[in-house]
Amino acid sequence: MKLILLRHGESTWNKENRFTGWTDVELSDAGVAEAKEAGKVLSEADFDFDVCFTSYLKRAVHTLNYVLAETNNDHLPVIKTWKLNERHYGALQGLNKSDTAKKYGEEQVKIWRRSFDVRPPALDNNDERNPAFCKTYKEVDKSQLPLAESLKDTIARVLPYYESEVKPYLAAGKNVLIVAHGNSLRALIMKLENMSEKDILEFNLPTAVPLVYEIGEDLSVKNKKFLGDEKVVAEKMNKVANQGKAK
Repeated sequence: MKLILLRHGESTWNKENRFTGWTDVELSDAGVAEAKEAGKVLSEADFDFDVCFTSYLKRAVHTLNYVLAETNNDHLPVIKTWKLNERHYGALQGLNKSDTAKKYGEEQVKIWRRSFDVRPPALDNNDERNPAFCKTYKEVDKSQLPLAESLKDTIARVLPYYESEVKPYLAAGKNVLIVAHGNSLRALIMKLENMSEKDILEFNLPTAVPLVYEIGEDLSVKNKKFLGDEKVVAEKMNKVANQGKAK
């Protein structure tokens, strides 16, 4: 079976180098082009998939829509869940990463962005950005909605969802496409590749580059590869790594 992970294309706040988290921003023009290109790459490689998962955030949903259009798979079932949302960046959401690095130091920003179990400063309960006030999450138990998350917190919601909702499709011999976010996908990658906390801290996931896992009958990973030019993939990874540096 194939499990294909795809981070959404560049968003408008990615372009502006801002902490995004659960803020529901659109794809930039470049992000739309990236999403379409990801679809073309999957189509040219003749990858077939049976079911799709994505988050509630439109930058991921729209990336998936472009991929489905490019691969002529608009008919496929799409399952949306907040459990695949990006990590919640709390009170950092909306701040420019470079400006924040100048104020607090690059090391502190790296800890907030990439540490395993350190949460960024949390939103106040009455902050208008609290997801409990957003109609998108009106059916979700308010006690489950975060005001800030570490990667460890993100893993705690992503992995149980993967085990209970995604794995059964793989066990049934289905190919699965997941379009989500840098941190929710890193949570999965850490599990799939048995990465350590240190390894996942240094792992940078490029935007809109399909990452394909070959899954065996025992549901373990047999092989993996990025689809695309190696130089382009490396450049995108480096771009992600540099987002939190002061300029």
